Amino acid sequence: MYRKRNVPPDPAQLPQFLDQELSNLEKAQQAPFPFLSVSMSYVEPTKVFDGMIVLADGTSWNPGSGSGFYGYRAGAWRFLG
Repeated sequence: MYRKRNVPPDPAQLPQFLDQELSNLEKAQQAPFPFLSVSMSYVEPTKVFDGMIVLADGTSWNPGSGSGFYGYRAGAWRFLG
């Protein structure tokens, strides 16, 4: 998992800092994750796309079948469970 670091105050340290940040990003993209974590959504996303998966709270935002996981496909939210 990638976590950004604070930018150093000394401009002379920027090249080394950027090089390290890019290396950290590369490593984070290559690391396999044995799980997927989805944050609870209380409102419908403003930009949706086919294949998007969300976890709706079912009260503030109810895509159709209450609280649960939904996938977006062909213009509609589909309840996944």
